[in-house]
Amino acid sequence: MTPEPNVWPALRYDDAPAAVRFLVDVLGFTEALVVPEGDLIAHAELRWPEGGAVMLGSVRPPDGVHDAMKPGAAAVYVVSDRVDEIHARVRDAGAEITAGLTDTEYGSHTFSLRDPEGNSWTIGTYRGAA
Repeated sequence: MTPEPNVWPALRYDDAPAAVRFLVDVLGFTEALVVPEGDLIAHAELRWPEGGAVMLGSVRPPDGVHDAMKPGAAAVYVVSDRVDEIHARVRDAGAEITAGLTDTEYGSHTFSLRDPEGNSWTIGTYRGAA
């Protein structure tokens, strides 16, 4: 059983519906909740099948806590045992790969990309210090 996420990176997108499609169809997240607001997304929760999650929503008029967030300013690291598979989907989708597949000196098999709005994502096997 995958543990419930306890840390939620939050992102904003100019085209949140397209971002959800990219994160689900290309990276491999699953939709847990998507709350539409006309053509926008008020709130979305996407789960990572190997544990963890992200929240995202559309840029809209100031909304309190997240009103200062800008699209394309986030960086997220995602742990996966399926790095090569995800890399192939990212490549096939034509997304910008900013660092190719590599094996690091600290034991991670990893690569980095930018989503369509410029957020940086790194996918790797490194699970952090024990």
